[in-house]
Amino acid sequence: MSNNQTVPVMSIAEANALLTAPDGRFPMKQIVVNGEEYSVFEGLPETFADLFAATAKYAGREYLVYEDERVTFDAFRRVAAALARHLAGQGVNKGDRVAIVMRNLPEWFIAYYGAALAGAIVTPLNGWWTGPELEFALVDSGASVAIVDDRQMASILPHLNACPALKRVLVTRHEGPLPADSRLFRLEDVIGVPNAWSGLPEAHLPQVDFVPDEPVSILYTSGTTGRPKGATLTHRNICSVARDMEMRAEAGLIQAAEQAGMDVEALRTAMPPPAPVLLISPMFHISGIVGMLLPLHVGCANILMRRWDAVKALDIIEARGVANLSGPSLVFSDLLALPDGARRMRTLRSCAVAGQATPARLAEELREGVPQIGVSSCWGQTECTGAATTGSGALFAAFPGTVGPRVPYVDIRVVDAEGNELPCGEVGELLVRGPTVMCGYWGDEKATAEALRDGWLHTGDLGRIDEQGLIYIDDRAKDMVIAGGQNIYCAEVERVLSMMHEQQEVALFGVPDERLGERAIAAVTLKAEAVGAIDEAAVKSHVRAHLASYKVPLEVRFDLGPFPRNDLGKINKAQLVQRYFELAPANIS
Repeated sequence: MSNNQTVPVMSIAEANALLTAPDGRFPMKQIVVNGEEYSVFEGLPETFADLFAATAKYAGREYLVYEDERVTFDAFRRVAAALARHLAGQGVNKGDRVAIVMRNLPEWFIAYYGAALAGAIVTPLNGWWTGPELEFALVDSGASVAIVDDRQMASILPHLNACPALKRVLVTRHEGPLPADSRLFRLEDVIGVPNAWSGLPEAHLPQVDFVPDEPVSILYTSGTTGRPKGATLTHRNICSVARDMEMRAEAGLIQAAEQAGMDVEALRTAMPPPAPVLLISPMFHISGIVGMLLPLHVGCANILMRRWDAVKALDIIEARGVANLSGPSLVFSDLLALPDGARRMRTLRSCAVAGQATPARLAEELREGVPQIGVSSCWGQTECTGAATTGSGALFAAFPGTVGPRVPYVDIRVVDAEGNELPCGEVGELLVRGPTVMCGYWGDEKATAEALRDGWLHTGDLGRIDEQGLIYIDDRAKDMVIAGGQNIYCAEVERVLSMMHEQQEVALFGVPDERLGERAIAAVTLKAEAVGAIDEAAVKSHVRAHLASYKVPLEVRFDLGPFPRNDLGKINKAQLVQRYFELAPANIS
């Protein structure tokens, strides 16, 4: 479809401009942070204490739903404050790191808010990581407390002695006696169980002097150098996104009113209470962190799932009237593949494909099978606290391939390899600046200096901006595979593959996959004496012993060598992918 097509209703960019005007619902102002001038929302909650205070108005509403457990906003406030007081009483001071390692449980939310309100820097760790991966992050962050579930306790336990800063581990949902270790304590002994949280004392927080531009969270991202880096986010970073979530909902309301030919306030009055959110993204991921913010602002429930199960998810969507859903493409593919799936998704009004570009076929299937749904897309990364662009509804349909215009509080530009800004339509590296850009990588000055230059975040993604301000992603400068919404950095997996004594050279690359977006392929050439002595299962087992299961290659090829290389001697991944398809044309999806 031509980019000259007119969007049939007000675009997100136009709605944003209306909302952020001086007389709009979300006016903006200029502030200076560390010598850089940014646009921020007026009246923005500046710290997690402000976000927490704003939830009091929803006291009687459901906030967390997990299986047969129900937690109201009032109960959430009571238990988060109780945990904050406990942590402060146990010596957790402002700036100390508190790690969270657990699946999506009600306790995850309490751990995050309780630690943040105690003044700690909350450090969620990947719940799919292996023990060695968890050990690295616990040591790197210097976490003094970890709050974990029963399964993650088993992963961490053999590594406790290698984490000298870690003094206390609070364990939840563990049946039977805890292992004999003086560092282990039951979280339930501190806060009780979810259905009893409403009986805790009223929320009373420890005294903490919060500063908007000081760190509140460390989120680890697997790195191109083979080791995860801790993207350090401030109170202002996350609070800016929280207000943006509220504004996006308002922009959607304006679009809906225009489509219906109604006055915005009349439509607002006629609307039922906000529908619950089915939270699919893992909470250790930036999409999970962002996902927990919208219910806090609009007062709706978060429905949690222990693991992805399309059948159960469809039951929840239909029974609870879920209207908004966000997740990787496989979530929507799986739902549509179920018998009568499209019809049972009739309550959905919007879906956001997160973590990767929306496959064109999936977008078309959603529009045809669930015509009332508004398909949206966005682009961003952990280092800029999630989305830096967003496009949805008519805009996304009219301009397929775009990830939308920039969100109103960031600036985006495109530069060449020398840092020169490029004109409209030319492809270069995308740079982002604004109040959501991280303050740096935890304890890594070199990586911080490479990523943050003159106030701009160098994203490593290659894209272009058209004359209408719409942004398109053309490639990734970073060597990684995105499978099922999860970033798999090739260097990290290649580091583990290179530990195998039998290998001569190794490489990891991605190929298209309709369900996952991409699938990871490991290319391995073997030493002469090892040919025939090692197979695909052995390679996968080796990777699984060192890395999380989602990083294990789905396929291992031994017939792609010798690897093509460029003039500098580096493996040419593009030619390697081409060779993969030439030798196995049936693999083309």
